Amino acid sequence: MPAQRMDGRRLAALYREKVKEEVLELKTQGISPRLVVVLVGSDPASLTYVQNKVKAAQEGAIRSEVLRFPETVREEELLETIARLSADDDVDGVLVQLPLPQGLDKEKVIEQIAPEKDVDGFTYQNVGRVMLGQSRALYPCTPQGIIALLDAYRIPLLGEEAVVVGRSDIVGRPVAQLLLSRHATVTIAHSKTRHLGEITRRAQVLIVAAGVRELITGDMVKEGAVVIDVGIHRRADGTLTGDVEADSVREKARLLSPVPGGVGPMTIAMLLLNTVKAARLRRGLPFHAPTIMFAE
Repeated sequence: MPAQRMDGRRLAALYREKVKEEVLELKTQGISPRLVVVLVGSDPASLTYVQNKVKAAQEGAIRSEVLRFPETVREEELLETIARLSADDDVDGVLVQLPLPQGLDKEKVIEQIAPEKDVDGFTYQNVGRVMLGQSRALYPCTPQGIIALLDAYRIPLLGEEAVVVGRSDIVGRPVAQLLLSRHATVTIAHSKTRHLGEITRRAQVLIVAAGVRELITGDMVKEGAVVIDVGIHRRADGTLTGDVEADSVREKARLLSPVPGGVGPMTIAMLLLNTVKAARLRRGLPFHAPTIMFAE
């Protein structure tokens, strides 16, 4: 039987409803969460991503705005702006859209964000908190969305063998840490791993975030596995595909996240959730992350 499709769009919509409910509740206490996105340059893909994030935030009753800079902006000016946002008590979340143009030091720019407002979860302090399994961490959005997707489909992780193909700071490494915090047995591989198929065939949960188009094929997947495809690539005909060759993998896996419509919508939903979390924790209010599960 072909794999069941993991519906990230449906799940993201449910999380966004939860976020809106939480924001409206905060507003009754005089708290109105605010997200500021910093965009440098005019890269079309970055502009689209930013527009989608701001639109989702506004639909979730979160105040949101974009600060745009030309790609010729001086690094000092950018750092001063981020420092001002970090010190502004009316700002709860600060996000710098990546990639940055050449000539700007990404690490220096990201580290200028106050960790408690780092809704992308990229500052050293939040990375360290994820490593230590601390609940106060603002988790990176895509890894957090992957875990939420696994939870929604009631995928057990305790003691299960999970393989992450990809080692980026944005997805591969942090999602491996989140899986470890759920007591999975985790292996990290990548596009240069020798005998990759031998490793991926062991996985009950396989997360592919290597940035290589259709790297994983059906013969590399364990029968009945859960496969999360994080990659996104555009074919010559304009259609989208992922890091997984979906047609062959669908015949082996039990569950498969589609591209598009799987992880992508969850990333934005988790950004909104992080903004609410930041708004609460900054004010000393408790935060309890919602868990949404689909009916079996």
